[in-house]
Amino acid sequence: MRTLIMLFALASLAGCSRMALDNHLNDAYRNYDQGNCEEALLDLSRAERTSRARRYVQPEISLLRGQCLERQNLFVDAAQTYQFIINQYPTSEYAYRARARLETLQQLGHHGSSEPAKASPAAL
Repeated sequence: MRTLIMLFALASLAGCSRMALDNHLNDAYRNYDQGNCEEALLDLSRAERTSRARRYVQPEISLLRGQCLERQNLFVDAAQTYQFIINQYPTSEYAYRARARLETLQQLGHHGSSEPAKASPAAL
């Protein structure tokens, strides 16, 4: 009986953390829809802390973070966030969306070419 109670308690705790994650993500989407990216980014940080054991949620969190950064005209940061998704989760649907966002940023002139920076010696 004692074992059964312990198993039930552990199962309910796992459910609570999943509910907290869902609440943070829902709040982030709601704030994003209302144009309140500062609050959305806070909710995304909360969701990230709650979801550390659930890596499959990270690309979704990162994509919404990139979209908020775009709304705040932080295009370089948004592009780096999208590149993170593409590099870490290349086969996910979020990588597909991140590629589309990068392409849109390039078409709008907010993101340069994908060439790496070149080092050059300083003039004396």
